[in-house]
Amino acid sequence: MNFCPQCASPIAEILIDSEIRKGCPDTACGFVLWNNPVPVVAMIVEVDGGVVMAHNVAWPKSFYSIITGFLEAGEDPEECARRETLEELNLHALETKLIGVYPFAQQNQVIIAYHVRAAGEIKLNHELDDYKIVPALEIKPWPMGTGLAISEWQNSLRAAE
Repeated sequence: MNFCPQCASPIAEILIDSEIRKGCPDTACGFVLWNNPVPVVAMIVEVDGGVVMAHNVAWPKSFYSIITGFLEAGEDPEECARRETLEELNLHALETKLIGVYPFAQQNQVIIAYHVRAAGEIKLNHELDDYKIVPALEIKPWPMGTGLAISEWQNSLRAAE
C-alpha cells in the first residue's frame, strides 16, 4: 500500500506507541496500517489409512502439506475446518477437534489447527494437483506453521498409546 485509503496521502513510517509503523503522516487523518496476522485454519485430515497430505499447484513438486484455508468473516474456525475439508478434498468431516493455535510469522499468519476425521471419495479442487495418504506417525513435521500442529498432534497420539 503506497497511499492512505482515507485521504490519499503517501504512506510513511510513523512512530506510534514507541513502535515504527506504516500509516498516514497527516495527524488529522490518523490511518495506521496495523498489518495484523491473518487467521488461517489448518486441518490434519485423517481418513482410513492415514492423513491426507496434499500438493498445492503453486508449490515445489516435492512439497506436500496438510490442508489449510482462510477463515472467512463471521465464520467459526471449526466451521471453516469442515468447509475447507469439503471444498478442497470433497470429504465430509465426521469429527473435528482443536489441536491448538500456532504462530507463523514468516507468512504473517496465525494458524488455528484441527484434527478432522473425514470420509468420502477424495476429489481435489483447483488449488491442489496431487495427494498421498501417510500414516499419522510417519509424517515428518517441519519447525514452523502447520508443522508445529502436526508435531503436537503426533505427541498426543504417542501419549495415548
